[in-house]
Amino acid sequence: MSGWRKRQILGKIMKRSRHQMIRDILLASDDGLTVKQIGDALGDDNYSSILKTVKLIHGVYIDRWTVPKRGQFVAVYMCVEVPSNAPHPTERYIPQTIWRNDGAGKSV
Repeated sequence: MSGWRKRQILGKIMKRSRHQMIRDILLASDDGLTVKQIGDALGDDNYSSILKTVKLIHGVYIDRWTVPKRGQFVAVYMCVEVPSNAPHPTERYIPQTIWRNDGAGKSV
């Protein structure tokens, strides 16, 4: 099988989501973790992929910024624990248009 065909077949296989693993790692950390530290804990060195995943996870936020060796700021991520009895909204908010009819558009 050619390399092109192999990549085409492998590209169709879905990767397993790492959201829950990253949430668990961040919840276990008391002081938060950087993307590099999360990657080291996962055993993955594709930090751009980890950063994209971290930005999509519900409940993950930037706690603070640190300055490593080169002087470039690095975000330290934390995760909030969602309570099991958190209430969900019962009604969906649907915006309604309110038309003004006070003569504001009339010409003199």
